[in-house]
Amino acid sequence: MKRIAASVIFMSVLMVGCTTMQPPQEVNNKAVLSPPTPTTRDLLRLPEPKGRVTAAVYTIRDQTGQYKAAPDSSFSTAVTQGASGLLVKALKDSGWFAPVEREGLQNLLTERKIVRALEVPGEKQAAPITLPPLASATVLIEGGIVAYETNVRTGGAGARYLGVGLSDRYRMDQVTVNLRSVDIRNGRILNSISTTKTIYSYEVSAGVFRFVNFKELLELEAGITRNEPVQLCVREAIESAVVHLTVQGIKDRVWALKNDEDWKSPIIQAYLRADQQNSIESEQ
Repeated sequence: MKRIAASVIFMSVLMVGCTTMQPPQEVNNKAVLSPPTPTTRDLLRLPEPKGRVTAAVYTIRDQTGQYKAAPDSSFSTAVTQGASGLLVKALKDSGWFAPVEREGLQNLLTERKIVRALEVPGEKQAAPITLPPLASATVLIEGGIVAYETNVRTGGAGARYLGVGLSDRYRMDQVTVNLRSVDIRNGRILNSISTTKTIYSYEVSAGVFRFVNFKELLELEAGITRNEPVQLCVREAIESAVVHLTVQGIKDRVWALKNDEDWKSPIIQAYLRADQQNSIESEQ
């Protein structure tokens, strides 16, 4: 009985530790801004441009064709359908691009028509309603979510002795985003970038299942599961692609830095090294 009691105490302490590792969120907590990713910090720390590039984004489509696995609904997509909004925000946050509205262009044109329709022709004293022309883009940003692979890597470990056990499991998925910048004057593709983000999920569980006395069965279970939000991973992949497009554009002299000395910036050099390393690995 002492041995059983020791096991029970051990598992109780372990379960408490597992459950307090990350307490559950309260159901009445306030809405907060989306947390920044490591790539968001790089995006915000890019050196200043010589001039902002007016960019148009029509739509960034989900080209994966993937749906959530059972038991979720088979009509629910695996990745977010709002990638266009994530890209527009990333372009604006970078400080290098001035995005113009194109995804909701029809709504914008309708509102402009309504403003013109409010003008009454018979009123001479009323000032004419004039609207400035819409801004035209110099660069078109195209692309999409091109891949979503599940169970790229899975694994785990566990042990059980005399009905007392502990186990953990993990799973790795991957999402890939492709972005390309297009010169609207001639349709020439300036740069094309593909970025991949790993989505990590893990589960830790512990349990006790044993007889503590004749016809007395003790059963205890505890665990915790952590899944990276897919939309945040898509956001980070898009932000990484935007930084790579910006750095490659500087390298190819498509756009320029405000201060040429900023070429030695640690962020720019880090992304250049990543691109060079990727090229070397592709040639091997």
